[in-house]
Amino acid sequence: MLNSPSSHSWNFFRSGGLDQVALTTAEDLLALDRLDQKLWVALSCPVKGLELDEKTLALIDADGDGRIRVPELIAAVNWAAARLKNPAVLLQGADSLPLEAIDDTTLDGKTILACAKQILASLGKAGAGSIFVSATADTSKLFAASPLNGDGVIPPDATTDVEAQALIADIIACLGGVADRTGAIGITAEMTETFFTALAAYVAWLEKSATKDIAVLGTGTDAACSAIRAVRAKVDDYFARCRLAAFDSRAIAALNRQETEYLAIAAKDLKITAEEVAGFPLARIEAHRALPLLDSVNPAWAGALATLHTTAITPVYGAAKNTLTEAEWTELNAKFAAYETWLGGKAGSVVEKLGLDRAKALLAGKGRAVLTGLLAQDKALEPEFNAISAVDRLVRYHRDLRPLLHNFINFADFYSGERLAVFQAGTLYLDNRSCKLCIRVDDPAAHSVLAATSKVYITYVDCRRSGGETMKLAACFTQGDSDYLFVGRNGVFYDRAGRDWDATITKIVDNPISLRQAFWSPYKKFVRMVEEQVAKRAAAADAAANVQLAAAAQAAGTPPGPAAPPAPKKIDIGTVAALGVAVGAIGGALATVATGLARMEPWQLPVVVVVLMLVISLPAVIIAALKLRQRTIGPLLEANGWAINGRVRINIPFGTAMTEVAVLPPGARRSLVDPYADKAAANRRRLGLLLVIIVLAALITAKVLHTWPFPAPAPVEKPAVVAPAAEPKK
Repeated sequence: MLNSPSSHSWNFFRSGGLDQVALTTAEDLLALDRLDQKLWVALSCPVKGLELDEKTLALIDADGDGRIRVPELIAAVNWAAARLKNPAVLLQGADSLPLEAIDDTTLDGKTILACAKQILASLGKAGAGSIFVSATADTSKLFAASPLNGDGVIPPDATTDVEAQALIADIIACLGGVADRTGAIGITAEMTETFFTALAAYVAWLEKSATKDIAVLGTGTDAACSAIRAVRAKVDDYFARCRLAAFDSRAIAALNRQETEYLAIAAKDLKITAEEVAGFPLARIEAHRALPLLDSVNPAWAGALATLHTTAITPVYGAAKNTLTEAEWTELNAKFAAYETWLGGKAGSVVEKLGLDRAKALLAGKGRAVLTGLLAQDKALEPEFNAISAVDRLVRYHRDLRPLLHNFINFADFYSGERLAVFQAGTLYLDNRSCKLCIRVDDPAAHSVLAATSKVYITYVDCRRSGGETMKLAACFTQGDSDYLFVGRNGVFYDRAGRDWDATITKIVDNPISLRQAFWSPYKKFVRMVEEQVAKRAAAADAAANVQLAAAAQAAGTPPGPAAPPAPKKIDIGTVAALGVAVGAIGGALATVATGLARMEPWQLPVVVVVLMLVISLPAVIIAALKLRQRTIGPLLEANGWAINGRVRINIPFGTAMTEVAVLPPGARRSLVDPYADKAAANRRRLGLLLVIIVLAALITAKVLHTWPFPAPAPVEKPAVVAPAAEPKK
């Protein structure tokens, strides 16, 4: 769709670093067709999987392809705006439509208003000033109450006439049926016309076959013709081979197949049907030889030739005819040529299953007239029932267009902090956090391929309820850390209706969550590495101890033998030297560090610690900051079928709002007394901290008092410069 220059003055707001058009007035809605599509946040969205009434979305999806695109959304807005006095009410998203808001100055508006009042009156709410979706949803009962509902579809129960019901059933059996507004299967006027046209053509075609020049054998003509067609190719092949044998007798051996071919077949277990020789000639090839029909024939074709003899040869030539010359074969084919031509021009084959008698009965019966009357009655009800559908459409658009517009043209709901976007399924509570950015997915494996490019930390969660209901989610963690997020971890999910679901993590797409996590990640990795190494050493030591115990147990049960002389102890000079070098290197490094610290002022020591931590953590923080800056929700939605046009980013402040961590409420009081606290471990931590403080205090005091335990190296005295003696004067 090409957008023409717009004369409308648009207002834009910035949220999440993205400029988005504001929809606040009726003029904004009416000018949507002139808004450049490059300024729309989304260009299409799926009908299913959103937190909106799927029936409303199906009404907007005019072509029924399961996706809503820009032209369809604009058409829906224009349709609703044309039937309202002030289209701005569409931006309120109210559940009920005030009757006074309907524009009764137009024919459509006047019809919708009258129908809305009639619906309210039928529900006992004649004096109501507004109508809800629940009231229009009850109109399905009106459709179901009458089989004639103005949709042009006549189901079998639309009449009590038995003949007409049977006719409708025959039409559905031959042409298939279509569903009406209630879902019942019926037929349309076009289908009725097609059916009776096919009936007439089929009857005329069958009656033509009754002539003697076509049905040469009467009712047996079709069976005879079928038998001829079944063997025609093989019989033609047989006579062609015989003609070739008459041309040159040297070809007879080759025309009858080689003996080696029979040997290959004879080596197998032959079947009664003899499919192995189906490609061989019908009979032995000789010059000018007639085709035997019952004896000395290819066993694979014996049955077909017997059928030919019974259905075609016997009625034409007599039962004594057991062979067939090439001239007789040509004559037989010519005899049935007219029937084959007629058979190839079959008409009305869609009704052939009904048979000739039923076809004639339907053409002569009164069922067609009954159907014509029913279709006329249904057509007369079309305006009334279309008005009911229009009321339902308008009430739904009045309620649902606002959230759709604010999650399609812009993402105002997503960034508002007050409303959930239509793609947000609810809130997941897990690991002392609540995640609001939870999106329904059908296939986590396929979804994660594209969603991983969003740079968001994603946990795919399987949700279950006691009734067997299941759901899959992509839950995004945008605050905190990932230390205790792993596959198999359980939580609770609350959907938009407040229902709780059991949730289990099944897959994780790992990305940075926060700068705090990135800062401490090097130290956590180091601690984990140390723990893994300690665990490996402990496991190795335990295995060695078990081996020694097993050896000792085995030795205890074995009689002692003569003691072996102790091996002389050897001193590995190389090992001693290596240990000495290592100890010296470590000591030198410690001395160098101590010397460097000794030269610093007391206030510089904390600075050194801070700088050292920054050197370790800063690279991880920078990488995380770059990825956090690139976080966007676009790939998450596009993996679900959306077409996201704008860069919908999730910066750090917005990510903090999407995932909330547990905090104590204001005014809460907390007791730090833990009756199950590990007091010994706490005392060890306090003692270690106290020792660190004492050492630092001693170092600072020694520096201040110039009694640093590592004295600075003595200054090197420069040798005195002696002036050269003056030379004596001569």
